[in-house]
Amino acid sequence: MNATDTALASASTISADAGVRLSIQPVILAGGSGTRLWPMSREHFPKQLIGLIGDQSLLQATANRLDGLAPMGMRVADAIVVCNDEHRFTTAEQLRNHGRRARLVLEPVPRNTAPALTAAALHALRGGEDAVLVVMPADHVVANKDAFHRAIDEGARCAEEGAIVTLSVVPSHAETGYGYIKTGPAIPGRGAWRLERFVEKPHLELAQQYLGSGDYGWNAGIFIVRASTWIAAIEHYQPAMHAACLAAFERGIDDGECLRLDRDAFASSPSDSIDYAVMEQLASERGDDMFAGAVVPLDAGWSDVGSWDAIWNILPKDDASNVARGRVMFEGASSTYAHSEGRLIACVGTRNLVVVETADAILVADKSCAQDVKAIVGRIKSERGSEAADHRKVHRPWGHYDSVDQGDRFQVKRIVVKPGARLSLQMHHHRAEHWIVVRGTALVTRGTETFILAENESTYIPIGVQHRLENPGKMPLEIIEVQSGTYLGEDDIVRFDDTYGRS
Repeated sequence: MNATDTALASASTISADAGVRLSIQPVILAGGSGTRLWPMSREHFPKQLIGLIGDQSLLQATANRLDGLAPMGMRVADAIVVCNDEHRFTTAEQLRNHGRRARLVLEPVPRNTAPALTAAALHALRGGEDAVLVVMPADHVVANKDAFHRAIDEGARCAEEGAIVTLSVVPSHAETGYGYIKTGPAIPGRGAWRLERFVEKPHLELAQQYLGSGDYGWNAGIFIVRASTWIAAIEHYQPAMHAACLAAFERGIDDGECLRLDRDAFASSPSDSIDYAVMEQLASERGDDMFAGAVVPLDAGWSDVGSWDAIWNILPKDDASNVARGRVMFEGASSTYAHSEGRLIACVGTRNLVVVETADAILVADKSCAQDVKAIVGRIKSERGSEAADHRKVHRPWGHYDSVDQGDRFQVKRIVVKPGARLSLQMHHHRAEHWIVVRGTALVTRGTETFILAENESTYIPIGVQHRLENPGKMPLEIIEVQSGTYLGEDDIVRFDDTYGRS
């Protein structure tokens, strides 16, 4: 009996106990960058953290997606969220502000979805319970929650019996931007089918053939599997990945809120998707085990929100098929998507365009070329432009800052510090800083001095002097910081003490 057989037998033994309710462990994969949704999505503030569809961010909407499964006889645990270490504070804050509890697994380097899921499965097993993992990317939209729950319920029952399940979206049209899943024979007694094979993004004629056959669905990247089954499958099919992830997990540091995977061990893992690492291996096998790989159809208004034309498709439109978000005016326009973060966008006679305005960048694109935005981001990176990685407004665990003006030897920032929060004790080699309090109360450390600044008061921090800014009050602290010096980059910070573990 191989490792996979052992896991399947174990899962069957567990599910045989009729007194145990099915335990669901949501796993949210939140490590993407979303470059095709630039300029809203940036490397350090990716699309899953943005409210692209409504008031909630895509991450928050994903965290809510399994609410309501309990009446179907399932116990749903707090989610495990796998995210980039750089996004941990914003991710945790968004979930906390939305009333969600979650356990964060922090990736020190990106290694694709298979290692991410392996780390999450190890984390889920640590408590001794072999839950069914419902693995969801953080950047999708599902319109029909009830239909989604029905698919999850069917998939979880299959997974409880040892299957590795993938959801296949019932296609509405011949789409060339998605991968496809081909289903095999129906599984007796289940609303599921055997997994036949995965297919890469097809050309239009082939996509039309897939649609007409009725045997193909879009690959949603949503998986359902017992934690032990996944670990056994990874050990069997990808032993190097299993060893690296196990070492990264065992050497990781858990502070009670976040599990920080060991950098060296995790970086040594092969970088592969769930599809390539395991699912295609299952599809290539033709054994007698009908639950080796299973497909459950999903007809729930799904979208992967991968580009601006996809967002235009999802959102309500006016009589001329225009979509407006923010301060937008249309005059003689049609099939236009316009998104303003501040300034007025006036679209006159536009056709089939995407216009997105942010504080530091504006995108104007033909909707049919929306997939090519990724190339622009690549060019910005090659020219060392900051617009690829950061917005002008940059979020930090203590609050945020906005670079409102800059010149050759100066920069002006608007800094907002949350109540009770404080910046690191730090020093700069190349710049001095002037602080002016415009709202709230500041507790300032400057060298050996500690003093309070009230509204309309200011202070000066010379080059090379240790300093810290804190908000001792119960309302946000807002200051204007004027930097001056020969170099004003964010990497000119030497931290001596930091509440958030960055020193």
